Amino acid sequence: MKKYMSVYEKMKKEIVEGVYKKNMKLPSKRTLSDELGVSLVTVEHAYDLLNEEGYIDSKEKSGYFVAYEHGNYFGDVFSEDEESDFSNNTGKIDKNEKYKFDSENYLSSDIYAKTVRRVLSFCPEEVLIKSPSFGNEKLRKSIRDYLKRSRGINVDTKQIIIGAGAEYLYGLIVKTLGNETVFGIETPGYRKIKEVYETEGGKTETLTLGKDGIKSTELANTKAKVLHVTPFRSFPTGVSASAGKKMEYILWAKKNDGIIVEDDYESEYTPSKKNVDTIFSMDKEGRVIYINTFTRTIAPSVRMAYMLIPENMIDLFKKKIGIYSCPVATLEQLTVSFLLDGGDFERHINKVRRKIRNN
Repeated sequence: MKKYMSVYEKMKKEIVEGVYKKNMKLPSKRTLSDELGVSLVTVEHAYDLLNEEGYIDSKEKSGYFVAYEHGNYFGDVFSEDEESDFSNNTGKIDKNEKYKFDSENYLSSDIYAKTVRRVLSFCPEEVLIKSPSFGNEKLRKSIRDYLKRSRGINVDTKQIIIGAGAEYLYGLIVKTLGNETVFGIETPGYRKIKEVYETEGGKTETLTLGKDGIKSTELANTKAKVLHVTPFRSFPTGVSASAGKKMEYILWAKKNDGIIVEDDYESEYTPSKKNVDTIFSMDKEGRVIYINTFTRTIAPSVRMAYMLIPENMIDLFKKKIGIYSCPVATLEQLTVSFLLDGGDFERHINKVRRKIRNN
């Protein structure tokens, strides 16, 4: 592990455990450098990461202060002047389109074509075999290994479900949890999330976004049992959830016996030097369902997404949706598996992230 990551992990642990409480000033870069026997640059990189993820705030000429709140979030909600309100700004944003995206950020068609040829060469018979209902086992293993090495997420292949895009997976969630379930949806938000849940028979409740996620007052009063959040960069506002807000979501789920659907769309393209911590990896009680897609990272035509379910929900998902066939062609699943295992996918992601940082 790089030195700055060791410092980052140490300080994050102490902040989360309450050694450093909200608004407390952190040691200066020079002081921490001397204490830990590392360079100033190492400490600076660690503090930059903590700042990016919302654990700390940097105040010019004053130093670094803890932004993460440890404790009872619902008793200490933000006042209206502390939170941005997007409810009256809908005229400035387009609810019907995703973020503008450079087509050069998709995977090279040459690499994709080369990988398809490799699949047909090495697995000519396997591509003709029907996929299991939760997806091809090779792809699920590839996703498992990729998540472990790149995101710090540890799951069994039994927890991974492959689907034809995120919207398809939203539908499976309704089928599993039942159409009497009330889903809390961010507003403003990506309209298809609400539309799919309602089309599948689910009930929805819109929850207003603040400066770093759903407002605390909304969380405290919602009747929803499932919270659907896009913590990396919510569309169309671009709001990202801080580390403290992510923990607030987890505490909400624990307090209300609820479930969180973490829609991690486009999170691979964080400009940070490390991947953003997921709510799924922060949760210790099996209350988070995680969804991500290859549509944004490989190509729009690759209608493939994956869902991670908690171990305690595997049997429920099998019982409710095990009868459905996986709608993604085996050839396409194996192609993505080869891209993940061969390193082409991660090289592509790293290249785009470097470009984003340099722009």
